[in-house]
Amino acid sequence: MPAVSPNDTSVIVITGASRGIGAAVARRLAADAGEPTHLIINYAVNRAAANAVVAEIEASGNPVVASAVQADVGRADKVENLFAAADEAGTLTGLVNNAAVVFPIGPFVDLTPERLQRSWAVNITGAFLCAREAVLRMSTDRGGRGGSIVNVSSRAASFGSPNEFIDYAASKGALDSMTRGLSTEVAAQGIRVNAVRPGLIDTDLHTAAGQPDRVNALAGKVPMRRGGTADEVANLIVWMLSDEASYMTGALVDIGGGR
Repeated sequence: MPAVSPNDTSVIVITGASRGIGAAVARRLAADAGEPTHLIINYAVNRAAANAVVAEIEASGNPVVASAVQADVGRADKVENLFAAADEAGTLTGLVNNAAVVFPIGPFVDLTPERLQRSWAVNITGAFLCAREAVLRMSTDRGGRGGSIVNVSSRAASFGSPNEFIDYAASKGALDSMTRGLSTEVAAQGIRVNAVRPGLIDTDLHTAAGQPDRVNALAGKVPMRRGGTADEVANLIVWMLSDEASYMTGALVDIGGGR
């Protein structure tokens, strides 16, 4: 597999981009694009939602194209397929490691081996494998153009989320550790690695956790007295991907309204 495509189009892979923060990042990247860019809109299940994001992007009028690519990042072979699609589109310069799963809120003693296996597969192994594929393509030591990786972590990594989803919090803690270590390892190879740690954000993650009204219920505990939006998180991620953040790597940036 060649490290770099002869196509000069800049490619950014966004995992879990059919909804929520991932979709918001794709829309913002499309709105800001000033050069030929190809966005890989990764999804696991909801093809219709991913296609809707692609259609919205291609209607922006900017020099951006997009492709919806199905891949369950919890499977190594599917991660390889995802990045093969990126190779066909151009030269990889960005990765947003956003895909994650969450399970219904409950006590630690209710955790099952099956739940833990799936949490680790997507939230940890999938993110690690995607970052690995990105480094293989971006590294200037391997003929790449350099680039930026942004890992979507969570404030839960700091809180631990007792009585809710300790497994999810722990998986995000692993992502924080990877961000620190990998950023140092590849800094001299033209690759920046940072993480955003969203707090209480209004996405359907809470529905998956069994509490669709969780943002409203917990808003009073946030110093700003509200939940955040996917667009607010996307603004930060897109900035971290950009050259405006050129001297920033290894950072874990909280965006949680003060909580």
